[in-house]
Amino acid sequence: MKSPNSEAVQLLAKRILDIGAKEMSAREQRVIERVAKRVAVSRDINQEYDQDSKLGGRLADQVASFGGSWTFLIIFGVLIVAWVGVNAAMLAQAFDPYPYILLNLFLSLLASIQAPVILMSQNRQAAKDRLAAAHDYEVNLKAEIEIMALHEKLDEIRAKDIAELLKHVAKSKNASPKK
Repeated sequence: MKSPNSEAVQLLAKRILDIGAKEMSAREQRVIERVAKRVAVSRDINQEYDQDSKLGGRLADQVASFGGSWTFLIIFGVLIVAWVGVNAAMLAQAFDPYPYILLNLFLSLLASIQAPVILMSQNRQAAKDRLAAAHDYEVNLKAEIEIMALHEKLDEIRAKDIAELLKHVAKSKNASPKK
């Protein structure tokens, strides 16, 4: 025995999309079920994604956010200028004399750590974008289905109005005196 919802889903799929429920993707079935139940399709993708994210991913996002900020660039520039300035002023007693090999090592270490973290953050953002695109598709599909249903209702109303007008015209022709 089929539930009323599954029958409504099959009817909507057949009437609106011209396909059977079995031929639809899982996403389309989910949207049709929500249309049949009159439930909203929209949801907060950011909240949904943040609930599923792990500590490492959130940390990668924060590191990438700071590493790509003006604050980081200014602090980084000031530290490099200070490093070079202190070592240039100390001349013979410099802890990292020119060509600043220790500074070069630190910069290489920073780049080797920062690059994979930024890539992890970009991968997370790409996954979030794919989730948002899938959600947009579902919302657009539901809106399209609702618009099609409204057109169908308007066509039915128009057909009833035309039939009523034709009845009135026929009655008025029959009721009018013949000459």
